[in-house]
Amino acid sequence: MTLTPTRRLYGLGVVMFVALTICSTKLSSRGEPSFLILLGIAGIAYFLAMREFFSTPRFPPRVVFIALALAVLWHLPFILTPSGADDDIHRYLWDGRVQRLGYNPYLVIPDDPALAGLHTPETRTINNAYLPSPYPAGAELFFRTVTAIHESVFTLKVAFVICDFAIVFVLRDILRRSGQGAHWVLAYAWNPLLALEVAGSGHIDIVGALLLLVSVAALGRRWRAVAAVAFGLAVAVKLLPIVLLPLYWKRVRVRDGAVAAVLVGLMYLPFLNHGRIPLGSLGTYVHSFRFNDPVFAVIEQVVSAELAAVLAVLVGLLTAIWLRVKAPALSPDAFAWPMAASLLCAPVVYPWYLLWLLPFVRSASTVPIIIWTVSIIPTYYVWHLRALGRLWILPGWIMPLEYGCVAAAAAIVGLRRFRRPAVTTSSTD
Repeated sequence: MTLTPTRRLYGLGVVMFVALTICSTKLSSRGEPSFLILLGIAGIAYFLAMREFFSTPRFPPRVVFIALALAVLWHLPFILTPSGADDDIHRYLWDGRVQRLGYNPYLVIPDDPALAGLHTPETRTINNAYLPSPYPAGAELFFRTVTAIHESVFTLKVAFVICDFAIVFVLRDILRRSGQGAHWVLAYAWNPLLALEVAGSGHIDIVGALLLLVSVAALGRRWRAVAAVAFGLAVAVKLLPIVLLPLYWKRVRVRDGAVAAVLVGLMYLPFLNHGRIPLGSLGTYVHSFRFNDPVFAVIEQVVSAELAAVLAVLVGLLTAIWLRVKAPALSPDAFAWPMAASLLCAPVVYPWYLLWLLPFVRSASTVPIIIWTVSIIPTYYVWHLRALGRLWILPGWIMPLEYGCVAAAAAIVGLRRFRRPAVTTSSTD
């Protein structure tokens, strides 16, 4: 029997389905060797699927539909599995709850004994409960809206998965308008981090990624006001996409940018404290939190943590400026790489931060980012070490493996581009 690209893709989908379904049963013991092996198998299958996407110009619509259905199926067991006891989603639930009770999440401390009566069984295990919330106003208002519908971790997870699936529909529209194969939506939908960090743990990053992609789609349709507002809302969910500002220069009108800025400002009105915009524990996050940060650790040896954080943002902005000039208009690379560059220099790089990059990985130049979304899997081992009573510190072998894979991929891509004659290429070359 001939193994056609379609059959190979189906086979890889089955491998991912089995591996991720079993992996979902181990969510409570995240990071243990069996969990890492299963997630690694799914990651390798994803790599091989990406190879098929690059080598096959088109897949029949039926194949893409079945492949998307498989992704839906392996999301389901993660949705139904309880999140980890101290996952960030419990903080989201707390923030939404206290807002509806009339408190300011940027001021209240979850482990304050005076607020013990405000807790529910699902909010008593908040991580870093000695700090107020660090999330921007857009995220806070999202928490309040969802918890107003039903106050539970499960409801928040369902809301995040809806955003995940909405990205698929927006991506399909972008691919259709750009003339790219519809199968490239699977480069997003099949990434193992989605099932684990959206349907499993539940992270607000997927909401910001959806808003950012809506902004990009609106730019493609020349809906400049929509593009500006959606971008502003994405920044109001998390600050990472702020480094993409140069990509909007002269692509949106000044008045559209002003409307977006005013809207973001209005979102902070409910949280003002004596006329000041609250930052919650954001300063503590930058000054004290460290995870998976090889570049930041080096920079911090020379300058203060605050200045190192500013430099991380500057790196992203400079990358965006360079790609604004060099990359084709609205190239997905131009949106992926500035955020990736900023994350590479950040003080904390959790796996779910890479969710922001997934809607934009469908070209040869983003192969290092694709590699990163899988090479970051070993960092989950620290969750297992913590369960054994060890310190929250990555073992010395993990970061060289993770970033070494990324660097090797970048070197190979760069060498191939250097050796290739100058020709006009498509964005999926």
